[in-house]
Amino acid sequence: MQIGDILERAAIAARASAPNKRQALSVVAEIAARNFGLDAGVVLDALMEREAAGSTGVGYGVAAPHARLEGLTRMRGVFVRLDQPVAFESVDDQPVDLIFALFAPPNASSEHLRALARVSRMLRQGDVREHLRQARTPDAIHALLVQERPSAAA
Repeated sequence: MQIGDILERAAIAARASAPNKRQALSVVAEIAARNFGLDAGVVLDALMEREAAGSTGVGYGVAAPHARLEGLTRMRGVFVRLDQPVAFESVDDQPVDLIFALFAPPNASSEHLRALARVSRMLRQGDVREHLRQARTPDAIHALLVQERPSAAA
């Protein structure tokens, strides 16, 4: 599975504002609802439930929230870059400004975990994070995220 298979340009916010983690996840939920035909409240509840089990802040200013959702038939992604980082209870205690959320159908197999691992590997690369922080448009962000990298191959 390639990032381009799950992330569409319309599901990318190059600039978003949120004062805290819940609001940041609410932005993600709104984008998911608009693009995938879902209810934003249901999406936010699923994301918050996952966060209650443990923060999805993976370090270096990156979070990879994820949830299984009724109404999806395949893996989908949402990417949000926040104007100002927010506290996210990340593993390194650093605030988060880059959020790549993954959503899977309820019956998704291990593809959900493979996609999560792929996104995490890609966003651990400092140059990728820096380029994402400098990109100004959803098109530029999409191009960075779908670019094949040897160290990000599954």
